[in-house]
Amino acid sequence: MAEPTTTARHDVGVGLISVGWMGKLHSRAYQALPYVYPETGIRPRLVHAADTAADRVDYARDILGYARGTTDYREVLADPQVDVVSICAPNMLHREIGVAAAEAGKPFWIEKPVGRNVEDTAAVAAAANAARLVTSVGFNYRHAPAVEHTRELIADGALGRITNVRAVFFSGYASEPKGALSWRFDREQAGSGALGDLLSHVVDLLQYLVGPVAEVTALTSTVYRQRPVLPTGSANHFAVVEEGELGTVGNEDYAATLVRFADQARGAGAVGTLEASRAIVGPQCGLGFELYGTDGSLAWNFEQMNELRVCLGRGRPHQGYTTVLANAQLGDYARFQPGPGIAMGYDDLKVTEARKFLVAVAGGERQNSSVDDALSVAEVLAAAERSAADGTWHKVPPTAGTTAARRV
Repeated sequence: MAEPTTTARHDVGVGLISVGWMGKLHSRAYQALPYVYPETGIRPRLVHAADTAADRVDYARDILGYARGTTDYREVLADPQVDVVSICAPNMLHREIGVAAAEAGKPFWIEKPVGRNVEDTAAVAAAANAARLVTSVGFNYRHAPAVEHTRELIADGALGRITNVRAVFFSGYASEPKGALSWRFDREQAGSGALGDLLSHVVDLLQYLVGPVAEVTALTSTVYRQRPVLPTGSANHFAVVEEGELGTVGNEDYAATLVRFADQARGAGAVGTLEASRAIVGPQCGLGFELYGTDGSLAWNFEQMNELRVCLGRGRPHQGYTTVLANAQLGDYARFQPGPGIAMGYDDLKVTEARKFLVAVAGGERQNSSVDDALSVAEVLAAAERSAADGTWHKVPPTAGTTAARRV
C-alpha cells in the first residue's frame, strides 16, 4: 500500500486524568497515532497527567513521558498547553470531571459508562453540547475491521432487511466467588453492574450497526450476593480475598433484554435479544453478535476479532457460512497489518479511536462516537432497569445527534 500524503503538522497538547490501565492505553494510542495515521499531520504531545496516587503521577511523567504531573485533575484542566483531555477515572467521578472539562472548554475522550446512570450521563452531555465541544467515548469495539465491514454490508443492503439479532457480552472477571468487593460492585460508586459495564458495549454496537433501540424489556440477577471486602489501599478490584469480612453486592451480575428497534433503523421492525454476564465461567471477553436479514446473515465475536462469518444470498449452491479473515479491504486493517492472517489486537482499536477523536477536534470529518451516543445507550439501560423492576416493556426516549445507523 502506498504511503498516504502527509498534511501540515498539527500539534495537540494532551492531558490525562487517571493513570490506570486505560489511562496508559490512551497514552500509547496517542503516541502511536503519528506512525499509523501520518497523513493526518496530528502530533499529540503528552503534556499533563493527574492521578490521586503519587506513584502513578511519577509513572506518567517518568515512563509514559508526560511533561508534568499532579494529584489534582483541576490543574490539568487549567493548563493552557492542554488542548484535549482523556478521562479514564472510575465511574463515580465521570460526571464531576466530564462537566468540569466541558466548563474548561477542553474537548475530551471519556471512557464508558460516561455516568453511573442516565442522569449523570445527561449532565455530561448537556455540559459538552452547551460548550459545543467535540467528545469521544470509549466504545472501542466499533473500530474492529469486521465490525466496520458489517456496518457497510448492512448499509449497502447486502443482508436485505435486518429481521432479528442476538448479541452478548459474557465476561468472567467476576466469576470467582471470593473476588473482592471493589467499587464495581457498589451501586453508589459504579451505578449498575453488568448492564453499565458490559451491556453498554452491546447496545452501542447494535445501535451503530442496525439503528436506535425503541423499546426494551429486561430481567437481571445477582449470582454472588456477598463478596469479601477489599482492605483499603490493597491490590485492585480483580483481587481474590481468601478470608475476611463479607459485604453486600449492590448491583447485578447478569442482565438479559428483549429489544425492538426504531422504525427509522436499517432493520426497521427488527427485534433481538441482548445479554451480559460478568460472573460466567468460560468466556473472558466474549462480546459477539449474530445479525439475520432477509437476504443473508453474519456473526462475529471479539475473542476471534479478526474473523467474520458471512452468509449472503438465498437458494444459492454454497449454503452456510464463509469465514472471512480481516484484510486490507475491511476497516482500518491495512493501517496495522500487511496481509490477512496477521492479527490485530485490542490496543489497535484504541489507536483508531484516538484518530477519530483528534481528527474531529481538528475540524475534520466526524466519525467519532460522542457523549450523545453514550446518552442514547444510557437511556436504553435505564429503560432496561425499569423493566427489570416491574416486568413490563419500556419505551426508550430518542436521543439527537447520535451515530446510530438509520434507514436511508
